[in-house]
Amino acid sequence: MPLFNKSTQVLTSQIEGFLDAVAEGGLVFRAGVHAYLDGDLEQFESRIRTISDLEHKADDLSKAVEVHLYRHSLIPEHRGDVLGLLETTDTIIDTAKTGLFQFSVERPVIPAQYAPGFARLVDASNEAMQALVIAARTFFRDPEAIKDHLFKVAHYEHEADAISDALKRSIFASDMELAHKVHLRYFALNLEKVSDKAKEVADRLAIYAIKRSL
Repeated sequence: MPLFNKSTQVLTSQIEGFLDAVAEGGLVFRAGVHAYLDGDLEQFESRIRTISDLEHKADDLSKAVEVHLYRHSLIPEHRGDVLGLLETTDTIIDTAKTGLFQFSVERPVIPAQYAPGFARLVDASNEAMQALVIAARTFFRDPEAIKDHLFKVAHYEHEADAISDALKRSIFASDMELAHKVHLRYFALNLEKVSDKAKEVADRLAIYAIKRSL
């Protein structure tokens, strides 16, 4: 059964807008890293500006939902779960934005042989992020159908972990200077962290879905 009805159309629109911003943020995060790996710094900096705008938009919509819920005394029995879901989901786009900003600040030198690994890693993290957004949408519409989407989040998070582990092993087995190895490991961890955040939210979402089914 959907969580919202015709009387909560404004709230539904706000939440959908929030999830749209998070989903787009994941795509921009991926595009930004690919642009950096391709050496297209103009496009890279453009993606940073875009994801910053999207993160601010998500923050504003999350706050608007909170105000609307309390002002109109809506769904009091589920209010905490809804606000908790929005708050934790917002951390994913914030983590993605921070990851891109660190590329801009530190400008890591990524040897050509490692670029495909970084590309696969950001692809997997974005997929985890997109699967989480779909799971969140499903939570509001049909919580009983959420299981498959949560499984996809876990799948892509595991894939990101495997890619990151292989990438770091390859980096530390090379003859680069230790400082360069540590620097590249830091950026692998930053990209991997997005999928970790998505998995954390998915775990909470699974609990919320069970509570709604009782």
